Amino acid sequence: MKARVTVTLKPGILDPQGKAIEGALKSLGVGGVASVRQGKVFDIEIEGADRSRAEAALKNAAERLLANTVIENYRIEVTG
Repeated sequence: MKARVTVTLKPGILDPQGKAIEGALKSLGVGGVASVRQGKVFDIEIEGADRSRAEAALKNAAERLLANTVIENYRIEVTG
């Protein structure tokens, strides 16, 4: 079974890397960019076929390692 955990900064948290990317896009002539927020994506393969067990394991991993839940949100998507 495959899963994706997407981690992003919570609204209102300063994102200096996103601002740098925004400035770079504008300097490259990419028009229409209002703002950029950056994040992380983890593609994970889980053994077994129990979807609820996989989601619970991924939630545990996200809260303990993948995301700093004080300043970041995460989303888990399990496929297959």
